[in-house]
Amino acid sequence: MTITPPALSVFQTLESEVRSYCRGWPAVFDRAQGSYLHDEDGHTYLDFFAGAGSLNYGHNNPVLKRALIDYLERDGITHGLDMATAAKRAFLESFENVVLRPRDLPYKVMFPGPTGTNAVEAALKLARKVKGREAIVSFTNAFHGMSLGSLAVTGNAFKRAGAGIPLVHGTPMPFDNYFDGQVPDFLWFERLLEDQGSGLNKPAAVIVETVQGEGGINVARPEWLRALKDLCERQDMLLIVDDIQMGCGRTGGFFSFEEAGITPDIVTLSKSISGYGLPMSLCLFRAELDIWEPGEHNGTFRGNNPAFVTAAAALNTYWTDGQMEKQTLARGEQVERALLAIVDEEGGQGLSFRGRGLVWGIEFDDHSRAGRICSRAFELGLLLETSGPESEVVKLLPPLTVSPDELDEGLRILARAVRETA
Repeated sequence: MTITPPALSVFQTLESEVRSYCRGWPAVFDRAQGSYLHDEDGHTYLDFFAGAGSLNYGHNNPVLKRALIDYLERDGITHGLDMATAAKRAFLESFENVVLRPRDLPYKVMFPGPTGTNAVEAALKLARKVKGREAIVSFTNAFHGMSLGSLAVTGNAFKRAGAGIPLVHGTPMPFDNYFDGQVPDFLWFERLLEDQGSGLNKPAAVIVETVQGEGGINVARPEWLRALKDLCERQDMLLIVDDIQMGCGRTGGFFSFEEAGITPDIVTLSKSISGYGLPMSLCLFRAELDIWEPGEHNGTFRGNNPAFVTAAAALNTYWTDGQMEKQTLARGEQVERALLAIVDEEGGQGLSFRGRGLVWGIEFDDHSRAGRICSRAFELGLLLETSGPESEVVKLLPPLTVSPDELDEGLRILARAVRETA
């Protein structure tokens, strides 16, 4: 595919230099449907990015689109703050009946604002309020958002530096396998908690991703997560699972922690909870933690009613019969076989892969190669991004609704891009 970069335009002359994705994908996108995007010059791209995980059901999913159009055409409420609306009621009933009750999850639902970092800020604020302590423990290579509280529990040095002020009240601990299995799990963490001279203030909570997406597709073992939950209970700390990118079915089950058999105290959801790419987030927590005063945490755009409509449609379409989880796990096996073939073709040297469900990453010893692969994949019609602290991982995040043929198409392009950048 020959791609002519867009001429100097309003994007370069007016938009801030902070823009990033458009630099790796120099095209002006115009339409999208299912697993594909189309630019205004007629080029087609297979999407293995899925809106950074906000489009688990693909672009302009026809079922969700129909529900949204019908709602708008009848002049349904679009902006409602935290007022009671028919759309919110329908979502809450669906969420309780389809997600919470079948999993025996004892959660209250809070709408903290439209983005993932809003949900994380609410979770941290609530944990501190409940426990009366300031410290929060996070993990190496974590990513939890770009607002100040979320940045304080994020590991990436580049992103942290953008805060411009000290990021306080967060303490990092080693994520699963950080020491390549040479150190027992939580040895350092427990020692600090029990040593009155360690200088570690008693934490209110621990926040963790079961799979670190931006951190490099680092997958926590179920037994590590169970041990972390046990540690939190013994040490009177709340466990917060950030499921913003890995929830809504990305790893198989609706929640990424289901495989480990744990029940976190607090869970954050965003990205694909609306199902349609509409801004929406949730903060879920055990009922006894609901000590908020009315209006103590609010936001103008926490009541995105069109998002409630598409979210309810997504739940009732994809999560009532268990088929989505089975399909995602089957597609994951398809990806795993293809990545194994890529590693074998490279002689098993210089790269490795890991993942769960439909989130996978290939890490390269030559850290610059991942970026070159993504650039070549774009030229061949495939959207991929890098992740990891040095952008050393090629990240695969296709829609959960991707077909086997579409998945094969993208994996063939990936293999070619790897081959051509050797």
